[in-house]
Amino acid sequence: MSKATNTTATGFRATAVAVLAAAALVSCTQAQTDGGLRAEPSATAPAGPAENADSVENADQAEQAAAEATEEPTAPAEPAPELVRDAFATLQATLNDTCTPGAGDCAYFLGRVTQELTELDEAMRADPKGPGHFKQPLADMKVLFGKLGEDRSTPHLEKHFSEIVGTRDGINTWMQDHPDDYR
Repeated sequence: MSKATNTTATGFRATAVAVLAAAALVSCTQAQTDGGLRAEPSATAPAGPAENADSVENADQAEQAAAEATEEPTAPAEPAPELVRDAFATLQATLNDTCTPGAGDCAYFLGRVTQELTELDEAMRADPKGPGHFKQPLADMKVLFGKLGEDRSTPHLEKHFSEIVGTRDGINTWMQDHPDDYR
């Protein structure tokens, strides 16, 4: 499991624990202010001004705790350089795969290669080295994405089979000449 995945999972667990704690605090506050579900009739009698002020303060604190607990964990200031390595590894996993346009076996393959190229494009743009370092592969992907447009249907992808596979292979060659970007 990658470090980014571990960090994300830990962040989600911490957020879940904080949300549960805030919900319990809200539940306890409500039980104190409205007598809860099984309250004695005398427990639901109107509270005095001092008790109302305490209840409002507790509810405000519970709301604040819940709001803090649901905030997204802050992402690191700089994206991890592993993003390019990981995205390239998944693209490389398609190198021995192919399909025959028109034979009905291209939907998964071309969809996957196109998705892997999209993710590699995003990783290269977010890399601390900057997009200038990845000028050639980013330019190649831009040309491909310009031809593909928004249409990701199988017939459209099959129409651009050569461009998709050629872009994948060209990026693989470029990356092999830049091993510091994926090792």
